[in-house]
Amino acid sequence: MPYHHHRVAVIIPAFNEALSIKLVVTELLSLKSPQNSDNPLIDDLIVVNNGSTDGTAEIAKRAGANVFSEFRQGYGYACLRGIEQLERVGCQAPNVVVFVDGDHSVDAKQLVTLLQAIGEGNDLVVGSRARHLQQAQSIGPHQQFGNDLASSLIASLWNQPITDLGPFRAIRYAALQQLNMQDQGFGWTAEMQIKAIQAGLSYKEVPVSSLRRIGASKISGTVRGTIGAAIGIFSMVFKLYWSDAKFFASLKSILE
Repeated sequence: MPYHHHRVAVIIPAFNEALSIKLVVTELLSLKSPQNSDNPLIDDLIVVNNGSTDGTAEIAKRAGANVFSEFRQGYGYACLRGIEQLERVGCQAPNVVVFVDGDHSVDAKQLVTLLQAIGEGNDLVVGSRARHLQQAQSIGPHQQFGNDLASSLIASLWNQPITDLGPFRAIRYAALQQLNMQDQGFGWTAEMQIKAIQAGLSYKEVPVSSLRRIGASKISGTVRGTIGAAIGIFSMVFKLYWSDAKFFASLKSILE
């Protein structure tokens, strides 16, 4: 029986996560429904292998994941590939889709908190990495600064309580389809939150832990990765803000 009548699918984009992917998959698949401890919390789990060269795909498959490949490099590409596979994996489409990284940087048990918030009527729930729950060295200073800056910018431009662009998130499948996600890189998370605001969806953040990831980060671990992620995020913010501004300007001219 699905959790609170919600069929839950998890998508994990993964690039060279051989050191952590088995632990991530097994922890998620071991979660049980609070309603009935005999039933798994997750109905379908997809790992999208984003061009890994270290055996990530094979390890994930042995751990029990449905594994698909996306050779075009990019976080957004991997997420979009996972979405394409949703109805092909299970016997029916999910009600809720969860996105989580494959580096073991979050506590899998906190997925229950995200799903509870969905059950309360929210369309998109983002795990906000609370500072008091952060493990030492889980988020680097420059990564924290960039995330805070981008979150504050979105909160200011759209007057919404955005505090984090964290990748640990749950969204109703119908809402996800409505957003028509397009980004192929690291602007993905910002695109989802901004489009949810623009569409008038119910948005909530819940505090989650931030664990020290297993293995080296492909983003904050390199200057190139950090700059690339920053460009992707901020360009998405301004692109969507410009489209909003253009829409309201056009509407104002019509009304006048």
